[in-house]
Amino acid sequence: MIHTAVLKKEVLEYLDPKPNENFVDCTIGEGGHSEDILSKNGPNGKLLGIDLDPQQIVASQWLNVQFKDRIILTNDSYTNITEIVERKNLGQVNGVLLDLGMSSAQLEGTHKGFSFKVDQGLDMRYNDETGYLTAEKIVNEWPEEKIEEILTNYGEEKFSRKIAKNIVEQRKLGRIKTTFQLIETIKDATPSAYWRGKIHYATRTFQALRIAVNDELESIKRVLPQAVSLLAPEGRLAVISFHSLEDRIVKNFFASESKKKTLRILNKKPITASRDELGKNPRSRSAKLRVAIKI
Repeated sequence: MIHTAVLKKEVLEYLDPKPNENFVDCTIGEGGHSEDILSKNGPNGKLLGIDLDPQQIVASQWLNVQFKDRIILTNDSYTNITEIVERKNLGQVNGVLLDLGMSSAQLEGTHKGFSFKVDQGLDMRYNDETGYLTAEKIVNEWPEEKIEEILTNYGEEKFSRKIAKNIVEQRKLGRIKTTFQLIETIKDATPSAYWRGKIHYATRTFQALRIAVNDELESIKRVLPQAVSLLAPEGRLAVISFHSLEDRIVKNFFASESKKKTLRILNKKPITASRDELGKNPRSRSAKLRVAIKI
């Protein structure tokens, strides 16, 4: 399964890597963006690639062959970026990239229950070592009002109350253990017109559960100030978000830092995929890129 990194041309243009500069790719995935950066920051520039998902670190190992000691890979949370940069002796940081999207392999190939296209267990942890909370635990053990709350706040799901109520009703008959069981529970709680919408009727519920399991929004809030602190003057911070909750955090953070005169925003409106990219990679349709430069 081949994953295509989104907004590659735009990320490279805005990060503008130059010879011997150092970069951090906080979510290296399969290395698409990192390859482009490393092709521009030689002969001595390095890139630190971080990913919480150990399978993504395995998937990016090919970069070691091409770029050897200029690529540093680590399986860790980007919320620990300050400590990682120090531990890995990266030196001055000239750019940080945060791509908040999931790869094709994560969605459909990890057996974690991220995708509603295949029947898998309801895990949804990026890394098994990071905690015991799973999507299965949430849907089977959390109170109805708490489930409704995360569906509303993290999924912006308009039928959150009905879905939460039906989840609690269904689990009385037996534990909800798989993606297909959950999908049917969501379908039974929503009107038929909702099933024919632009996005799959389970999308928002799955998004909400994944965010809750991995504490994603709080992680974004923790990494952004660290990234700014690490950057050298004129260093650039680029963030690709994929839904409004993430984008709102980034937008508000950039605006706040701009008022403090610590960042200069390079694009007032988020950059989105071109028509050509949309045709080749439909998953890029929701990607939004914001970039700022450290003053």
